[in-house]
Amino acid sequence: MGFLDILLGRTRPAAPDLDRLFGLPSAAVTLQAAAGFTPTGRGSVCFTTVEGSAFARIRQDVTDLLNADTERDASSVEFSRDSYGYSWLLSRRGPDDLASLVGDLHAVNTALEGSGFGPQLLCSLVGFSDVEGRTFALVYLYKRGTFYPFAPLSGEKRDNALELRIRAVVADDLRIEGDLSRWFPVWGAPGL
Repeated sequence: MGFLDILLGRTRPAAPDLDRLFGLPSAAVTLQAAAGFTPTGRGSVCFTTVEGSAFARIRQDVTDLLNADTERDASSVEFSRDSYGYSWLLSRRGPDDLASLVGDLHAVNTALEGSGFGPQLLCSLVGFSDVEGRTFALVYLYKRGTFYPFAPLSGEKRDNALELRIRAVVADDLRIEGDLSRWFPVWGAPGL
């Protein structure tokens, strides 16, 4: 940051820290104990769609990397595109294997970032549910290095009370996004 940036009040965005994803397993323990939510075993990475052979190659490399685990079947990793034109990679694991799911998400983010596609990364999320059927995701904002809860309801509505409750429960485990206007809805995200 230069002197002129300081005078004009400009700031640099926080650098992404993918290792923060590894805080999710401890947050899951806290969520289960304090709120009765457990991981669903589904998580995904969202990125801006990129065309071209270089991206097709990295996409295949990521798929091969995740499918190299002999305990997985081929249907446990899938790519999709949402109605907004963003691409998603969904990874499925057993609900009790959150550490491996987080490892998958970290590997995908790292592979895309290492291949020069870091600017296209938007977010990663991990789904949770409770015995009452309520669901939410902990969303990691790649460019901010922070998490926020997203609890969708039917009809593209949100359970704001649940989101604020989850924020309070995991605040000691994860770096929570303080600006609520950045708690973007991820309607129809794979993994929810």
